[in-house]
Amino acid sequence: MNAIQKYFKYRQSLIDQYAKGDMTKREYLQRNYEAVIYGDIGPFRNMDTLEKALFNYQYYNALAKEMKTVSTTRDMDYELKRDYMEKSNYYYSKKDKATLTALRMLDYKGVVAYFIKIRSKFLKGKLFEIVIEEEGIILHSTSTLILKCLREEGVFQEESRKSVIDDYVNRRY
Repeated sequence: MNAIQKYFKYRQSLIDQYAKGDMTKREYLQRNYEAVIYGDIGPFRNMDTLEKALFNYQYYNALAKEMKTVSTTRDMDYELKRDYMEKSNYYYSKKDKATLTALRMLDYKGVVAYFIKIRSKFLKGKLFEIVIEEEGIILHSTSTLILKCLREEGVFQEESRKSVIDDYVNRRY
């Protein structure tokens, strides 16, 4: 088992613990963040395999969420808050690059995408779910470029659905 496979196995154990109620969403995010930051892998400059692209997705998603969380610290200076939000947005853009790489590697085969029903007013009509059915992989994005590509490839369904991981995406952290 290579390092990427070990990470995904560990991540699955975190997901299982979260699903059983053994940890909160914040604890899950923190442990996943620590796994990608302190692990011995990635991010990869050359995403030449699906595994590497999916790892980069997880890596940058973890960093983006952590920066966003830090930006909500009370009594933080406005400039510092803004810096953390800019970092978060930067990491989300890197995550979207990894998503697009993965989709292109798959040639959009076995992919279904749709907007998800979300409690957040800010994300309503923006956040969509990408399901890679055969792999059982669920990705999320708000990227207009990815949305455009999914539509062009005919895999985006113009409807809002309950997310496959609805409890997770609609839970605050």
